Amino acid sequence: MNATNSASFDLTAAEVADLKSRGYRPRDHYDQNAALFRPIVENLLDHPFLLLADYQTYIDAQDRVNALWRDPHAWTRQSILNTARMGKFSSARSIRDYCERVWKLQPACLAG
Repeated sequence: MNATNSASFDLTAAEVADLKSRGYRPRDHYDQNAALFRPIVENLLDHPFLLLADYQTYIDAQDRVNALWRDPHAWTRQSILNTARMGKFSSARSIRDYCERVWKLQPACLAG
């Protein structure tokens, strides 16, 4: 436990620098812990999450975002336009929509 009374599990900045300087090879960590990663791989391959089906379009979108980020003027302009065009956002409305449309549940306050 650290000073904030939470469990820390990530590498420190010094550990990251050390690992990179020695040559970080993700495959080494996978090969040494294959059983640890098996549930992730099985879920990707054996369950209908559609993650792999959408992955290329995600990568393509991320590439466009990365290119936009490298142009501060365009990034700022797009950020302002996106904020202006997003309309009214309400977390309560979003949760209600999820309950009704995705989970097919009635909110407890309306259940009777």
